[in-house]
Parts: sequence; structure tokens; C-alpha cells
Amino acid sequence: MSHHTPHVKTRGGRKTAVGNVGRPPVSWALPGILFFAVFAIVPLAIAVYLSFCQWDGLNSPTPTGLDNWTRLFKDPEVRQAAWLSLLLTTISWAFQTPVALLLGVWAAGRQRSRAVLSAVFFIPLLLSTTAIAMLFHALLDPNFGVITEIGPWLGIDPNIMGSSTGALLTVAFVGGWQFMPFHTLIYQGGARQIPEVLYQAAEMDGAGMFRQFFHITLPQLRHTITTSSVLMIVGSLTYFDTVLIMTKGGPGTDTTVLPYLMYRTGFQTYDLGYAAAIATALVVVATALSLILVRFSGFGNMRSTREGM
Repeated sequence: MSHHTPHVKTRGGRKTAVGNVGRPPVSWALPGILFFAVFAIVPLAIAVYLSFCQWDGLNSPTPTGLDNWTRLFKDPEVRQAAWLSLLLTTISWAFQTPVALLLGVWAAGRQRSRAVLSAVFFIPLLLSTTAIAMLFHALLDPNFGVITEIGPWLGIDPNIMGSSTGALLTVAFVGGWQFMPFHTLIYQGGARQIPEVLYQAAEMDGAGMFRQFFHITLPQLRHTITTSSVLMIVGSLTYFDTVLIMTKGGPGTDTTVLPYLMYRTGFQTYDLGYAAAIATALVVVATALSLILVRFSGFGNMRSTREGM
């Protein structure tokens, strides 16, 4: 019987084994795999199964084939909710990305006030979404909120939540106010990984701050932008608690995005089979958009920015 002997490399008169050193066994990943399977894969599989059933949440699910999916593709309410979800996602990305990028690059610097201001700015990330939604709901109350005092000064209608455009923009702003610090943190980490020698060489060539930002910082952060955008898209497509607390899908159905429509269908009309179909479709759309973004951004072929340094 032959035994595998690791390659032995001599260094300074000592023998060093070179082989699988530094590679942890696969068993170390089992707890994470089990956790992901129990709390993600299994619920998703159940939702997919229920999307082919009729279920009121009390009796046993009754398989109905493709009835829920046929209804889904013909339902005008779903089409409107899908459009609103896409619009909210686009607004959120356009609002959060440039601000988070600039703040992240700034926070990666060595300013004396950077640490204190960064800590203050990250406070919204520590609060729950429910608490933030309730706070802004009170501030924007057209009868008793602060908006009645400062709204006219800023040229904002105190009843901003009563208009379809104002309600949707408010939901996007509140979500951005809470989660922008998270994306700022991502950009801060990415900016700190950019080799300092690039900026030193640019300064020697006479490049100013703006040229350094557009020709060094942005190209070096392209994969960080992709990572942040994927997280932002998935998060924006699943906005629920902010809409539930602040607008309840209103005015009318002007902020009834897909997650809220799923909740209303499942827990107000007790059509849980159809709600599962909406949820499954939402997962498919979010996954598809993420894969498309990764595919066309070149993220899959990412290489270290320090390669060759």
C-alpha cells in the first residue's frame, strides 16, 4: 500500500512540508451550509411549491397547476406593482450610489474630523427600519409634523405623502437615508485598497484632485460599485416595512410595490398560493438583474487592483 507523502522543501537547513497547508477541511463550511439551507433554500422551495397551489393558510394546500402563474402574467395590478418596484429601485440607485461613493472616498482619507463625522453618519444604520419609518411618518404628518413648519420654507408641499410622486420619492429617500451608510462603508473599504503609489505618480505628472478621482479612483472602484449596486438592487426590490408603515401602498395604489402586494394578497385576502407566486417571481427578477449586472460589468473576471504592484 502506498502512502501519499507531502512534498518536502528544504529552507535554511530545515525541512518544511509543502502540500495542503493552509486549506481548512470542507467540514468547516458545514455549519454555514446548513444554516443557509434551513433558512434560505428550504423556505424558497416551500414558496415555489405553494405557488402551484391554492391555499388560505388554514386548510391543506391544493395543487392547481399553473393557475397562479397564468393569473400572475395577466394581472394588471402585478404589472403596475412591478413597474413601481423597478422605478423605486432605479431612483434609489441613482440617489444612493453617487452620494455613498463620494462619502466613502472622503471617509477613506486622513482628515482630522473624518472619524467623528463618519461615526455620526453611520448612526441610521444602527436603527431598525420600523423605527425609522415611524420617525419619518411622524415628521411628515401634514397635520402635526415638522413638515408643516419647514415645508413652506423649502418649497415642499406639507402634504407630500398625499401625492403619488411625493410618496414614492419619500420612500426612496427614507430607504436611502438608512442604508446609504452601509454602502458608504463598502466604498470606504474599497478606496483604502487603492495603492497609494498611483496617486503619487499622478501628482508627479501634475494631475489634480478631479483628474485623480475620475482616472484613478473610479476605475479602481468599478468592482466595488458592482458589489454595492447588486446589494442595492436586491434591497430596493424588497422594500416592504417602509411602505407598510409610511404609505400602506397609497395614495391609492401609487406605492404598492411587489413586496407590499405580496403581503396584501397573502395576509389580507388570504390567497397565500398566489402570494407565493408573486414572491417567487420577485426572487427570479432580483436574481436575474443581479446576474445581468455581474455579467456585463466584468465582475466575474475580477482581478486584484494590487496585481503587479
